[in-house]
Amino acid sequence: MSAVRSLAGISVVVPAAGIGSRLSSQIPKQYLTLQGKTVLEVTLARLLALRPDRLVLVVGASDERYQQISLVDACEVVTGGELRSDSVMSGLVALDIGASEFVMVHDVVRPCVRTADILLLKNEVEDEPAGGLLAVPVIDTLKLMTADSVSTADRRDLWHAQTPQMFRYGVLRDAIDNGDRTTMTDESSAVEMAGYRPKIVPGHRDNIKITEPGDVELAQFFLETGVCE
Repeated sequence: MSAVRSLAGISVVVPAAGIGSRLSSQIPKQYLTLQGKTVLEVTLARLLALRPDRLVLVVGASDERYQQISLVDACEVVTGGELRSDSVMSGLVALDIGASEFVMVHDVVRPCVRTADILLLKNEVEDEPAGGLLAVPVIDTLKLMTADSVSTADRRDLWHAQTPQMFRYGVLRDAIDNGDRTTMTDESSAVEMAGYRPKIVPGHRDNIKITEPGDVELAQFFLETGVCE
């Protein structure tokens, strides 16, 4: 019997309240265009196709563009905060599900995540006490630069964190609620600070985050060639 290709039993939070200052764009990066659709549409379509129990979209306080996107009708929409962790917490509060249930968090600006990787994450961490995340091992040489020296970092145990990340609702909500949100760069960092060890699930390098100039063209290439299907 083939595995069920769905996110049944899983709720999803999609933080989309950022402005993308590093991209130097006139509009937030989630509204840039890929294959004639906004990044937001591409990401939502990929997640909604897997039929999660619920999907909460977290938007900025002054954002009205999302209202023009028909896929948003299938989502619950809430307003985010100044920090990413604030926005994720807004989504968690809106869900208010059982502590042991799983919630998946996915960056809106990772439109190229493979469906197979989303499902692999779900299957690999569903028995974990806390949860886990997609990541890829570091293969580049990394340099550590201080005020007066440059050295080469040991990359053997280093991984690039990606999303989705999936954690038990109670673990993630308590970790964000009780931790220092200013130092939380992702959900895994919050859970780690709370004393848990998330499971790393190997993903793919085409699951890029649209952050810098040129990322849009790269994402467009991945989508057009079908490598991230």
